[in-house]
Order: sequence, then C-alpha cells, then structure tokens
Amino acid sequence: MVTQRTPRIDPLTLEVVELIGTVVARYHEEYEEAAAEHALTGAQARLLSLLSLEPLPMRRLAQKLKCEPSNVTGIVDRLETRGLVERRPDPADRRVKLAAATEDGRRVARGLRDSLDFAREPLAALSREERLSLRDLLVRMLEA
Repeated sequence: MVTQRTPRIDPLTLEVVELIGTVVARYHEEYEEAAAEHALTGAQARLLSLLSLEPLPMRRLAQKLKCEPSNVTGIVDRLETRGLVERRPDPADRRVKLAAATEDGRRVARGLRDSLDFAREPLAALSREERLSLRDLLVRMLEA
C-alpha cells in the first residue's frame, strides 16, 4: 500500500500566505469602518461601490457579491429607500431591471473610496516600479 503524503509548504510560502491574510483582514476591517461612517453595512457598501461603476442586473450583482439574488434584492431595497440606488429597465431587455447608483449613491461611494487609507498609504511608500511589480505578481497569482 502506497501512502501519499501531502507536500509540506515551505516556510517562505507560509509567511507570504499569512501576510496576504493580514492585508486582506486589515482591508476588510477598514472597509467595514468606512461603511459604518456612512451608516451602511459592508454588504451595502460593496454593492453601492459596484453600482457606482455601472448599472447591473440583480443576478449579476449576486454573482459578483457571491450571494443569493434574494439577498441582493433586500440590500437594493434598503439602499433604494435611502435614495442611493434606483431600479430602471435595461435598455437592451426591458424585462430585466437594472440597479443603478443615484447621484447621491455615487457621492457616497466616492466618500467610501476616499476614506480607505490602509491600502493607499503603504502603497504610496513603494516606488512606481515596486507597485508595478506587486501588481504583476498579484495578477499572476489570480490567473494561476
């Protein structure tokens, strides 16, 4: 009987994985704090940020947020009540409703982006070449 062993992860890889985890956790913590300053939940803030880029159908929002369409409906309902989001017919298929950020919604989304210092400040300390290298390495990781 052949026993298959799980390959050990080398210490450097473990350290990099832990550092990535720490960066992600700090980003999420700051994002939640920024959302709370605008009286939003993290999910509401993420949805509003997506809609500030382009109107999207509810199904596509659910895919991007990796949640059930019924959850997206509830989030859109709450943002719509606050005047940050509106529903409109899709010009390509009038049977489909798009969720879109209102002008107030885009203003709040800009405020959210502007208040996220965690990523911006440490990256500013890196040279342009270092930031390009980091970007390229992250892209390679995501494409693997």
